[in-house]
Amino acid sequence: MTRLDAEVEPTEPTEKCTGPRVELYDAREVPLGGIRGMNVHRALPQRALPMVGAWCFLDRFGPQRTTMRVEPHPHMGLQTVTWPYAGEIRHRDSIGSDVTITRGALNLMTAGAGISHSEYSLGGGDTDLDALQFWIALPDDRRWGEAAFEQVTELPEVSLVARDNASGAASTVAATVVLGKLAGVQSPATVYTPIVGAEIMIPAGHSVEVPLTHAWEHALLVVEGAVIVAAGPDTALAPEQLLYLGIHRTSVVIAAEQDALVFLIGGEPFEADLVMWWNFVGRSHDEIVQAQADWAARTERYGHVVGHGDEWIPAPPLPNVRLTPRRRVYRDLT
Repeated sequence: MTRLDAEVEPTEPTEKCTGPRVELYDAREVPLGGIRGMNVHRALPQRALPMVGAWCFLDRFGPQRTTMRVEPHPHMGLQTVTWPYAGEIRHRDSIGSDVTITRGALNLMTAGAGISHSEYSLGGGDTDLDALQFWIALPDDRRWGEAAFEQVTELPEVSLVARDNASGAASTVAATVVLGKLAGVQSPATVYTPIVGAEIMIPAGHSVEVPLTHAWEHALLVVEGAVIVAAGPDTALAPEQLLYLGIHRTSVVIAAEQDALVFLIGGEPFEADLVMWWNFVGRSHDEIVQAQADWAARTERYGHVVGHGDEWIPAPPLPNVRLTPRRRVYRDLT
């Protein structure tokens, strides 16, 4: 997905994360406009929380009934992760991919030095659409590499203990390991930094303990329902909110009165500060300027999206300020 809002968000000088945190962030509604007329809820980046591990961007588009028509647009320096819940979306890109995105399939595009792609909803008119879309920043040893795309339809599961909140009786629930590693189980999807992305169902009236990697930072997003996260203090978490848990935790307990679905993200604190603008993730102002110039000139850097003619989304003008890194610093909101 392209960012039609290329806002520049200043970073405030704040304290680095050195341990567990309980920071609750509201996703902001962003009207994307254009032919789509779509709204999304953006949970990352936040001014005080630019990243969680290598995760640097998180939108939820939906649930809504609309037409998606995202014309060819570029990316660099990142992986896009699309995890759908409703509807069918046709993905086409400049390395020849032409696939349909549906529920249960992970769709992972690695931009490297440059790629372009389009996204159209199927059906010829308004349809029910809902999905999470993430960006993962690529490390220095991969961000200038070749572009790639993969669709993974068979993902591993981890059995987690679920306890009845009234009786304490134990059962198990399955967590889908979408990306990276959870509890020793590894997703087959290609990643380039130590990371986790997992979907977890919390049964009504139960609590589930989710294992975490002590040296990583983590955050939780509710997709359906509402939960209480026993993170010290207990914290209520609803859709369109992100709960940042900091680092140095070995597990977290999530409880629900009604069935709930949550998504866990986390990873090793990232190696570098990022300069993010429009659809580009770099390390400096000059890198972003070059990326925009290459797209405006329609150079071979981003290729040509299969099946398209002259359709494209022009880059917005750069701001009249020098772009600066989103520094990995956080404010304690408790």
